[in-house]
Amino acid sequence: MSLPSIAAARHFDATLHVPFLIGEERVGWIRAFDVASLTRWPNIFVVDETAVRLHPSLNDVDARTAALHDVIDTLAQQGKIPGWRNETYAIRNDFQAAPLAFIERAASRFFGTMTYAVHLNGIVKYRDGAPRLWIARRSDTKSVDPGRLDNVVAGGIGWGMDIEPTLVKECWEEAGMPAELASTATPGGTLHVLQMIPEGTQAEQLFVYDIELPNDFTPQNQDGEVGEHRLARIEDVARWIEEGEFTVDATLATLDCLLRHRWIDEEACEGIAALYTPPSL
Repeated sequence: MSLPSIAAARHFDATLHVPFLIGEERVGWIRAFDVASLTRWPNIFVVDETAVRLHPSLNDVDARTAALHDVIDTLAQQGKIPGWRNETYAIRNDFQAAPLAFIERAASRFFGTMTYAVHLNGIVKYRDGAPRLWIARRSDTKSVDPGRLDNVVAGGIGWGMDIEPTLVKECWEEAGMPAELASTATPGGTLHVLQMIPEGTQAEQLFVYDIELPNDFTPQNQDGEVGEHRLARIEDVARWIEEGEFTVDATLATLDCLLRHRWIDEEACEGIAALYTPPSL
């Protein structure tokens, strides 16, 4: 069975975008209809029919960051970059690579630059052998996917943070989970998303983790980003995935968990295998 979220994770049409380059490296995708808004900065962008290039005179991280900051601030004031987060993301095509520039998190989708996130599946195993998952519902005030179902913990990885420290931080903020418990999480799969979204392009690498939670643990949100938590049977989780109740990212992270634990058949996740490999464009 083909699930809508699996198809959505690679719903991307390169012909509707132009590549965004720093030097000779493509670092993002910009929607074709957004390109015109960048031509007012000829000292920052070199624009032609084939690409948007950061001006070669901006030849170090500090210069690129300063130039992009002014652009991003203006675009945000014009409403072209919504959901300002006051978080710094690095422009880099590999999580371990040196940054080429730093930008506001919200701008990463306008420029289609690579981002990184961690997702945690909260597993509870009862004596009857029937596993359950803690599921979060995103706050209705979230700028992205308000009110949709999500993993018990999920968050973007900002500059200066590694994967597991981000996981520990998000575990407290989103679920009130102490660091001692959060540090028992174990890594699962790594998935790659490239999809067109209202804000632009989501190019994201998802690091999936699992954690076995005590039967008496109940998540308690601390930062207002989660509307509620619910403890759900696997069959209910599978049904919500099929009905499209989860975010695309959470769908993939949850399916990764269900497949690894053999709580769902591979036939129910047709197409997911391709998402463990970065898209080739």
